[in-house]
Amino acid sequence: MNSLVSTSHLQLAAFALGTIGWILCTVSMGIVEWRVWHVDNTTIISSGVAWVGIWKVCFISYLHVSPGYREQFCHKFSSYDSFIPHEIYAAQGLLLIAMFTGLLGLVATIFALRNVYMGITHKTLIAPFFLVGGFFYVFAGLCVLIPVSWNFYSVTHNQSIDFPPSYYMPSSPAAQEAGAAIPFGIVAVILLLLSGIFSLSYRFPMTAKPITKS
Repeated sequence: MNSLVSTSHLQLAAFALGTIGWILCTVSMGIVEWRVWHVDNTTIISSGVAWVGIWKVCFISYLHVSPGYREQFCHKFSSYDSFIPHEIYAAQGLLLIAMFTGLLGLVATIFALRNVYMGITHKTLIAPFFLVGGFFYVFAGLCVLIPVSWNFYSVTHNQSIDFPPSYYMPSSPAAQEAGAAIPFGIVAVILLLLSGIFSLSYRFPMTAKPITKS
């Protein structure tokens, strides 16, 4: 058991990093601040700032609100909206896949670590699960990397979105910047890929003897 535990420290770190990375992936998928748009016309978008996420667009408006108060208006995207750019559609699908595969990676790693710390020395109950977990971590990291880098590219090139009139949004901002979701996603990618590398590097110790029945 001691040899098993001593050779699985990296995999324990992989589980910790993978958990944090998976949480950050989920957070980045849920928050609306993927792109921060700065607009000149503040008639409706009172603060001059709008947030474009992968599921909805939001902004602060003082219209029809009592003086001294403000209200956040959000408009959710529909699967039938043809104006949504490809990078947002890609983010919706790939982040859902990343959340699911990252969770599978955590489950596989938990099962392998549980066997290690319980002293179960069957190689087939440990090594394959670390490898499967590592594959899921790497796949999840790549699924996060694609939409994060694609949307960051769109932000840096100040690309526009042809919103319909019902969204009360201009087709292009005066300027835009990356929102909090993108750095969250970048950190998630780094942690998930590190978790995958650590898990895939596991080598079952040759000194561990399988349990035999008398």
